Amino acid sequence: MRPLEMPRAVMQTAAVVLSLAGILLGAAGRLDWPMAWAFLGVYVGFAVLAFVALDPALIRERSRPGAPSERWDIRLASVAFTFFLPLTLLVAGLDVGRFGWSPPLPSWVEIGALGLFTGGYAFAFWAMRVNRFFSTFVRIQTERGHRVVSEGPYACVRHPGYAGAILAALALPVALGSLLALLPASVGAALFALRTLREDRMLQARLDGYRAYARRVRWRLLPGVL
Repeated sequence: MRPLEMPRAVMQTAAVVLSLAGILLGAAGRLDWPMAWAFLGVYVGFAVLAFVALDPALIRERSRPGAPSERWDIRLASVAFTFFLPLTLLVAGLDVGRFGWSPPLPSWVEIGALGLFTGGYAFAFWAMRVNRFFSTFVRIQTERGHRVVSEGPYACVRHPGYAGAILAALALPVALGSLLALLPASVGAALFALRTLREDRMLQARLDGYRAYARRVRWRLLPGVL
């Protein structure tokens, strides 16, 4: 990475973290919410780990994706992410912190759901660690020598990053104690699943070797199901 690109990536990540914390705690109107801080701690932990463990070239690609990206994917990914985190956190904050729309959940349920969230995020992070072409938006990265990656979690499913993100999206509302927040989270998860379908078609059409890989690894998200 060029000298100024790592600080830029750090600042972008910090801005996202602060924005999400502001949405969640601002909507709740309170700071004494242990599961909110636990979620933020996990999120920050993975953000820090990314700067330690990921290929610097991938960090650059994810912070400033090269052109051309697929325009449909930019729109779809942006809407999916909005439902996955900002809207889910907004609804959870209003629900748990202010209005109590959802019935209280046992602590062990929330802690177990946080474990699932962490596991889903870790699975997605593993995919990112293995796949140096794990860009923010779908594109064929010709200038980076884009090739098919079939190691690690990619030996089980073709889109492990999305699989982990979907698990994390559905577990997060329960971890925060808000069943109502499952509504935006489910929309985000469905959009991620739709994104895998469109991305898979594009890769089969445009990335050398991907069709053969898709014949070897049949499942996109969940072995034996999808």
